Parts: sequence; C-alpha cells; structure tokens
Amino acid sequence: MKGRALLGNMMLALLWVMACPGQEQAAVPHEDQAVTQQSDHPALQQRNPRYKLCRGDSFDLVFPLAPEYNQVSGQSGTVGSTANTASGGVIIQPDGYISLAGAGDILAEGKTVPELTEAIKTAYSKILHDPVVNITLKDFDRPSFTALGQVGRPGKYDLRGDTTLTQALAVAGGFTTKGAKTSQVLLFRQVSDDWVEVKKINAKKILDGKDLREDVHLRPGDMIYVPGNVYSKIESYIPKANLGAYIPIQ
Repeated sequence: MKGRALLGNMMLALLWVMACPGQEQAAVPHEDQAVTQQSDHPALQQRNPRYKLCRGDSFDLVFPLAPEYNQVSGQSGTVGSTANTASGGVIIQPDGYISLAGAGDILAEGKTVPELTEAIKTAYSKILHDPVVNITLKDFDRPSFTALGQVGRPGKYDLRGDTTLTQALAVAGGFTTKGAKTSQVLLFRQVSDDWVEVKKINAKKILDGKDLREDVHLRPGDMIYVPGNVYSKIESYIPKANLGAYIPIQ
C-alpha cells in the first residue's frame, strides 16, 4: 500500500512539473501493446521560452515614481494592503490572481514577467499617469526534473547546471535491479501548452559506452520514466492530457 501511495504522489508531482496546474491522466496500456495517439502535429513553442508564473510564486512590485504603491518584501505600510501580500511582497494566490494595492485584482498565473508588467501598468493607468513598474521575482518554481518508474529513488530533483540523462538517473538512485527496461527509457519534454515530445533512449548503450551521443542534456521540466514493460510503438508527440497512458500507477 505504501508503494502504491508513493507512486501516486510521484504522478501528482509529475503533472505539477509539466505545467501549472497539471492535466488528468489517460488510460494505461498493457505490456507490449501499442499506444495509439492523435496524429496532429503540435504547434511548437519558441526556443528558450520565458518563465511563466505559477500559483505560489512571489515577487516585489516597485513603482520608482510612485513609491507609495510599492509592495516589497520586508516593508509594510503600502496603500490598501491586501491579503495576497507576503511581508509586503506579492504572492500569486491559489486561483492565479494577485491583488494590487489600490488597483484591484488581475490574473498573473501563466504570464511572463514582461506580460505581467504590462498588465499591471494597464491596471494602474486608471490612477497613475504613464506608470513605471519594476517586478523582481523572489520565490518561483525552481528548475527541476522528475524521474519515475524503475529507479531507486523516484521523485522530483533540482536541475543544477548542465545535467545529462544518465547523470540524472544516477541522482535518482540508478535502475532497480529487476524489471527495468534500460533500452527503452522515455524522456518527456513539454513543447507547447498542449503537447509533449517523447524520446525513447537506449540508456544501456550509453552506460556501456557505445553511443554517448544519445546522452541528452536535460531541460527544466523534463521527466524521465524507466518502464518495466516494453512499448511496441511510441509516438514522437502526444497530447499532454494523454501523458498518463505511458505512466502506469501500479
């Protein structure tokens, strides 16, 4: 029962990593069974995309020309203090909104810092002439990767510096001694809001020193899954909502 609960928690962590918030899981395939997915191609996201704000992120909000509206960590006494401030700073609430001192609520979740800056300028333009706004992130979703399946320590790990797939597997405790399909390690990488790229990697060859070029460098949000079953067919791209079809919880 503890093992089942642990894997269930790992899946919840996976869905949080892939997006804020995650998506529901799809059906689980049987061993050696092909997984049929949609054939439509995803609209790929831009290279080196900007960070998108998530629920629970916090930041300092500074108005250089109107400091009475500042919402800054460690300071108090701002105009119209609200419940979403953390020691004076701003924190994104569970519904994705922030409450601006004197300017009401706006949606912050899913926006980049430049996008949120423009949204805040628009909100304050009703009470300030041509407002100047500076945002400094204080607490946010740190770069990380997730390792699940037949690994020694399934979980979510900080992505520190340049890390390859085999290095990440070592951080996660390596392969379990029984049942790990090391020639079919799956790497899931989100390429748009709705699509995930799937790469099948022969980690056994890499570890044997036969094909080091396959040792991919991870990106923030990547998920590694070491299966216990063999997949006869794996699509290159899958809808994010169908991600659970590749990750059995049992």
